[in-house]
Amino acid sequence: MEGKESNKQVIDMSCVRDIVSKFADRDDPNLISVLQQAQDEYGYLPKSVLKEISSVMDIPLTRIFGVVTFYSQFTLTPRGRHSIKVCSGTACHVKGAEGVKQKLRDELQINEGETTPDYQFTLETVACIGTCFLAPVMMVDERYYGKLTADKTSDIVGTYSNKKLGSE
Repeated sequence: MEGKESNKQVIDMSCVRDIVSKFADRDDPNLISVLQQAQDEYGYLPKSVLKEISSVMDIPLTRIFGVVTFYSQFTLTPRGRHSIKVCSGTACHVKGAEGVKQKLRDELQINEGETTPDYQFTLETVACIGTCFLAPVMMVDERYYGKLTADKTSDIVGTYSNKKLGSE
């Protein structure tokens, strides 16, 4: 069985059944673990995947939706291949985080919370990354970059891009 999302992307549901089957032998199948693995597989949680999980695990879709919307780790919209998190904590704010964010907004042509049209990057602002000594700081995926300037930011993001930013 395959599911279709609103953007006409066909989603292979066999992965969902494989993920759920890993937890089938347990007395209490772990919905959160199933959702985490499904999100790892698809990059986000499409509605058709949630419906399949509901059907296979015999859990009401409203309960699954409640879990997905409660925990911020889950997303219902496609995200970029790379996640950029810019710290907006006090130290980063004082040391120029707004300039870093503005450079990223200008070059990626998205605002915080958005994903580039080519699904390369998702830009987020976070309250504090916990590395104030590196201020201003951002994370690309799991890697930290500190003592940023606007130019350094462009170079760093450009290394993750299929094309060099600012060259067009």
